[in-house]
Amino acid sequence: MTVTSVRRSLRRRGFPHRLLGALCAAALLPAPVFAADAAPLKIGFIGTLSGPGGALGQDQYDAFMLAIEQKGGKLGGVPVQVLRQDDQLKPDLALQEAQQLMSRDGVKIITGVTFSNVMMAIHKPVTSAGVVLIGSNAGPTQLAGAGCSPLFFSTSWNNDELHEAGGQLVTNLGYKRVYVMAPNYQAGRDAVSGFKRDYRGSIVDEVYTQVNQPDYSAELSQLQAAQPDAVYVFYPGGMGVNFVKQYRQAGLLGKIPLISVSTIDGTTLPALKELAVGAITSAPYSPDLQNPQNAQFVAAFTKKYGRPPSMYAAQSYDAATLLDTALTSVTSLKGNVADSQALRRALAAAKFQSVRGPFSFDANQFPRAGFYRVDVVRTANGASFETKGPIVPKVNNPVAQQCKMN
Repeated sequence: MTVTSVRRSLRRRGFPHRLLGALCAAALLPAPVFAADAAPLKIGFIGTLSGPGGALGQDQYDAFMLAIEQKGGKLGGVPVQVLRQDDQLKPDLALQEAQQLMSRDGVKIITGVTFSNVMMAIHKPVTSAGVVLIGSNAGPTQLAGAGCSPLFFSTSWNNDELHEAGGQLVTNLGYKRVYVMAPNYQAGRDAVSGFKRDYRGSIVDEVYTQVNQPDYSAELSQLQAAQPDAVYVFYPGGMGVNFVKQYRQAGLLGKIPLISVSTIDGTTLPALKELAVGAITSAPYSPDLQNPQNAQFVAAFTKKYGRPPSMYAAQSYDAATLLDTALTSVTSLKGNVADSQALRRALAAAKFQSVRGPFSFDANQFPRAGFYRVDVVRTANGASFETKGPIVPKVNNPVAQQCKMN
């Protein structure tokens, strides 16, 4: 519309001549853009939401959405839309979903990712496309070392580190001969490697089983015949439920001490209940950790979903809080995350209250955060977790020293 046409239109409506100039100028100004009218910031969420590992991804998703709900549907003051994808624990499917999120939906941030083989499939294609990837569980050790990326952040741990704490715990407990078991995939192999790095004793045997194997009777017979001082296992999700049930049924729990990581946790204890009593876990999180952020998180999560949060939920809640803090600090973005490097700098510098306790990023953009001995104890409702204290971490992280950011 031209100034002349605006003037004629106003004159026909009887506006005084002295006001025509001002009204014409105002009519030609661009319309103001209000935050409420802005398109929401799209965030892709990829997780394992079905099958034996589905409870893990569901906890990640539920906690991420809880954080957004608590902030009025926004992160960093910007309305967000979360596009959820179930990878079904299939790396090829996860890669297709990531590519669709980036090309079809235009997302500039992807989060979640439950299993390490899935993370290895999508990590390079996502970060190479200039998209920020914030992992809230899967932590392949390669990505914390030589394969690190400026656009990849983790709010969990790297696989070696998680099990190094387990190795230190078993050493602290004084067990000299240990039998080790894990599923045969990336995280399982990393688990055994990390455990052996910090365990100061002898490995009786290390056994790798099929992913999602339902029956462990043959392996348990071999284990019992080996007569170890203790057993160390890593069986996330439904694998953990099956293994612990069969370990109890074989009469081994209470006879041969069971120490685990990501086997008996908030996603599996509701199914195991008192069957898991007596087991010892090495964990990055427990619902009874004493800090204000965790207290409100546990109360809100339990009220909304009717179950206590697991470590998967805690790490994903931290991912949302991290993103909220970063987007808040970069006021120039105002929801436009096309400048991935600016967002990356904000994420690296973000200071936020983690539900896990003291938290900061190492040079590889994985957390410096604590690990804890958490026992399964009997309660009136069956069983619950009881934190016994921190596991003292190593001063230097050899994996992080291999990371050379470009």
